[in-house]
Amino acid sequence: MGMADMAEVLWNDFLRHNPNNPDWWNRDRFVVSNGHGSMLLYSLLHLAGYDLPMEELKNFRQLHSKTPGHPEFGMTPGVETTTGPLGQGLANAVGMAWAEKILAHRFNRPGHNVVDHYTYVFTGDGCLMEGISHEACSLAGTHQLGKLIVLYDDNGISIDGDVSGWLTDNTPQRFEAYRWHVIPDIDGHNPGAIKAAIQKAKTVTDRPSLLCCKTTIGFGSPNLAGTAKTHGSPLGDDEIAATRKQIGWEHAPFVIPGEIYAGWDAKEAGAKAEANWQTTWTSYQNQHPELAEEFERRMKGEFPANWSGTASSILNEMQQKPDKLATRKSSLACLNAIGPHLPELIGGSADLTGSNNTLWSHSKGITAENADGNYIYFGVREFGMSAIANGMSLHGGCIPYVGTFLVFSDYARNAVRLSALMGTRVVYVYTHDSIGLGEDGPTHQPVEHLEALRLIPKMQLWRPCDTAETAAAWLASLEHNGPTCLALTRQGLPPQPRDEATLAAVYQGGYTLVDCDGTPEAVLIATGSEVQLAVEAAEQLKGQGRKVRVVSMPCRERFDAQPEDYRNQVLPPDVSVRVAIEAGVPHVWRAYVGPKGRVLGIDQFGESAPAPEVFAHFGLTTENVVQTTQELINLHVA
Repeated sequence: MGMADMAEVLWNDFLRHNPNNPDWWNRDRFVVSNGHGSMLLYSLLHLAGYDLPMEELKNFRQLHSKTPGHPEFGMTPGVETTTGPLGQGLANAVGMAWAEKILAHRFNRPGHNVVDHYTYVFTGDGCLMEGISHEACSLAGTHQLGKLIVLYDDNGISIDGDVSGWLTDNTPQRFEAYRWHVIPDIDGHNPGAIKAAIQKAKTVTDRPSLLCCKTTIGFGSPNLAGTAKTHGSPLGDDEIAATRKQIGWEHAPFVIPGEIYAGWDAKEAGAKAEANWQTTWTSYQNQHPELAEEFERRMKGEFPANWSGTASSILNEMQQKPDKLATRKSSLACLNAIGPHLPELIGGSADLTGSNNTLWSHSKGITAENADGNYIYFGVREFGMSAIANGMSLHGGCIPYVGTFLVFSDYARNAVRLSALMGTRVVYVYTHDSIGLGEDGPTHQPVEHLEALRLIPKMQLWRPCDTAETAAAWLASLEHNGPTCLALTRQGLPPQPRDEATLAAVYQGGYTLVDCDGTPEAVLIATGSEVQLAVEAAEQLKGQGRKVRVVSMPCRERFDAQPEDYRNQVLPPDVSVRVAIEAGVPHVWRAYVGPKGRVLGIDQFGESAPAPEVFAHFGLTTENVVQTTQELINLHVA
């Protein structure tokens, strides 16, 4: 209710969109970052003519409705991103505006601005209290994202009440320090003042704009306006009646007069706006056919012609690499092979570029002055970086990949979770994946992180054991309709031999890497750097006359999605001696080894010492794998 006047001005006087085609490439993006205001967004979409009938508004927050409690991308036509966790919608919008700027520099030509739109955001006190707002907005100012316009619903109220007890920032000065264009003290209930502020913001092209709109929460409610009681609770029948009387609304619930529908309907104007753009696009196609074809491919999320052949060649090339490499360096080799074929890759790192190995040979840094690049130096902003990547993916035309240490995925986790919820194609490059980073100690040694990320629904996590598995991980990530985490080592790992069938099986997520004659007595299951331990142990056990199979399982989620027949072929149900080896918490692996198996893992924090000593301290050695397997075989025989 407090943002309704702002919304009316923006949607009726400025927002360029087409309800007939919510996915029109050159539409303005509109994000309600304070997602608890979802019904305002649903009302706007309904009135403007999107496929959101009144019945859906009546079913607000009900099971399977298109009007969930917070906006969800893919659920409701016209919703650009999932919001609710405060501050993330604002960061997503930074990513959208950044994608617009990058694509405009790449594809626009004189007289043909095929990429030319604004990103508008509604945000509130809660969003600006969240630390992610600092991370994202500071970066937006540095990079001069002039087509990002944020309307700040400055009502001074949050769930706990008057924010003056916990928010005394000078918000306009804060954003001016970020190098934003700021207009303070706008009357958020004065349409003329709001319109003038947006018009002014659109003239400032070298800075994002913050429009500070002074509003009253629950505006129109005679008894509850301006109080926290209107934040998330219904007004109640009596106050609804009083509000109707105060604002002069005499129509029955859910009844909108025809003249109001006619005034709001954006279908005709939207169709005209898209048709005008289509004229530019047609001319662009005629004069710049190769650019047009490439832009269309990227916006549709399609791969280049013969991508399957290219991917196969890359995988085979990486299998032939003879060197012992850390998988973070294998990842760089993969990027060098993949990058020339996928110009839509936009990379970056949270101030760990050299450690994450995310800067490939043709990377070019994006700057405020020149957005014609493919690499972003995010600074130490793991959370903001991840949410910005989500926004870039949602915009279209970009496949973002971003890097940090695996242990710092904790900083980014809620944005990673929303990646999975929305199904954004983002590749999270997480290096230094275990106690193998050694001397930096337990603060930097991830232990629980692999499982924490695997437990996110729709997430794929790859922990490759060598360069070939790293290539498969990258290629599968790019083809996955959702986010992927790559957990990569600091320490060098030897390449594993594979024939053609074994190499193809890597894509299944789990496969037989080393086999024995006949039915195995034991199966060793490992990921990442621990695969080497399993292979060495199997060789020693073979010398003792034991039949042992080694299963590499770089992506458990993909393995679990395979047909039961395949899973039983790799992990025969009648082989009860199983040992899983992974330098992380052991709990979920127990489901794979069964009651007669054992997990060699780590159920405590790490230690600071050279990596080999730390591995030995926790029993992650070839000798311990051999001893454990032999003990289990003997127990089973007995």
